[in-house]
Amino acid sequence: MSEKFHFLGEPLLQFGHGQTAEDPHDGLALFGPAEPRTQLPDNIVIGTAKGMELWKEWCSALNAPAACVDSGRHRAWPPFPGYDVAFGARWPNPIRSFAIDASKLSDASRKTDKFERSFAVANLYMEPLDRLSKMDMRPALAICIVPDEVYENCRPNSAVVFSERSDTARTKEVANFLRKAIDDRSSGQIRMFDDDPSAAAVLSQIDEFEEARGLSPDFRRQLKARMMTHELPLQLIKESTLSVTPQVRNGEKGTNPLSDRLWNFGTAVYYKYGSKPWKTPWARDGVCYVGLAYKLTEDGRNACCAAQMFLDSGDGMVFVGEFGPWYSADRGEFHLPPDKAEALLRGTIETYKQEDGRPLREIFLHARSGIDSEEYDGFSRACPAGVNLVAIRVRQDRAGLRLFRYDENPTVTKRGQHPVQRGVFWERSERHGLLFTNGFKPRIGTYDGFEVPVPLAITIQHGSADLVQVARDILGLTKLNYNSCQLGEGQPITVKYSDRVGEILLANPGLPRDKWKHNFKYYT
Repeated sequence: MSEKFHFLGEPLLQFGHGQTAEDPHDGLALFGPAEPRTQLPDNIVIGTAKGMELWKEWCSALNAPAACVDSGRHRAWPPFPGYDVAFGARWPNPIRSFAIDASKLSDASRKTDKFERSFAVANLYMEPLDRLSKMDMRPALAICIVPDEVYENCRPNSAVVFSERSDTARTKEVANFLRKAIDDRSSGQIRMFDDDPSAAAVLSQIDEFEEARGLSPDFRRQLKARMMTHELPLQLIKESTLSVTPQVRNGEKGTNPLSDRLWNFGTAVYYKYGSKPWKTPWARDGVCYVGLAYKLTEDGRNACCAAQMFLDSGDGMVFVGEFGPWYSADRGEFHLPPDKAEALLRGTIETYKQEDGRPLREIFLHARSGIDSEEYDGFSRACPAGVNLVAIRVRQDRAGLRLFRYDENPTVTKRGQHPVQRGVFWERSERHGLLFTNGFKPRIGTYDGFEVPVPLAITIQHGSADLVQVARDILGLTKLNYNSCQLGEGQPITVKYSDRVGEILLANPGLPRDKWKHNFKYYT
């Protein structure tokens, strides 16, 4: 046990003109994005009539400055300078807007069966894309505006309040009838429909019902997965987020200020347009980080697996593996047999060669479940000669030790009641330590969490590496989430998005593997 303490500091990010800053807000406002554009590609917008009206106001807000009226809040909620200042180009109007009937959308979101709910709602958002495919326009991004009712109703554990116009009893009766018909068809009893003139309609309903149950009951995940067939990244936004009240515009307490909403949305769509707002000056050439993603199917019998590769440039790629019984209930962990581990990493490296092609020197595998010896042997067989492979378990240590800052001259709080500073690394042995990615952040002058900071437990399980350098890399990877504009998060991007990638893979399990997109922007 070495019991050494290191302060790693806040990793820098690189922005326009090669300039660096700790905070994305500062870097973008002062220097612009790392990959600048003079004009943004085309986008389309899909939503209700109300959503479209809110969208027009939102576009005007994006192209103007916004800040909290109380300047004392600017440190935690930095002012937004306008899209052209932060990202180098004015935010464009959509090349096409597609309106969805609000009452149809509401009815679809109130169906009794959670699979049918999400399927019906996703169909309404997908319909315009069928029309779009017959036109010459090729948008780079789809923006879907979602009523709050739909967002609340179309999640796996949603409790739906049915409207008076919904014939709940009839809907349940039809659903039960269709389930019975599906069972009959699977057992070869579909002849019951031969003499029924409406058999074709019933069979069509059965097919639709089966298709719905093969997709995710989460509308957001399902829509992202289905949009991939159109090669279209998706940005979802709730109507309530677009609603800019005077309190929101002024950044009054109790609201999420307009400036923060614009920063987060602006960063996410800039990345989904295909450009990186910032890069990683601390990354080492030839080094990549691979996060292993798993997710159990709803029946708990199988799991999907995927590898997320992040490069020294900040680029992210996803390689989809196979479905199988990778979860062990006894151990509470996911593990691949050696041949599947080899196939997963080999496919990931082949994808890397196609997309980037630079020689690799080191590969760091990150997994919450950890990697056992047989699994590591499989991964090792996939590595090119001369590449150093290191397997690291990265997970929050909620049951472990905590640190507090000691103030020798306390004023308001007592000694030892200050949260630890973000970036502290407690090296407990040569291969294990605790990294505090949450904690006091000097840039914003506070700790922006709600609990005693929980550290990440970092363990080098296989291979050789400098543990402190591993911790530095992981701290840097907490700043690579382009889906929002934040100083840093609690988990590295390799681990944070493992669940979300798995959820989207399960959202459309029937999609052929060659239709899954490698670019990470399709999964955020």
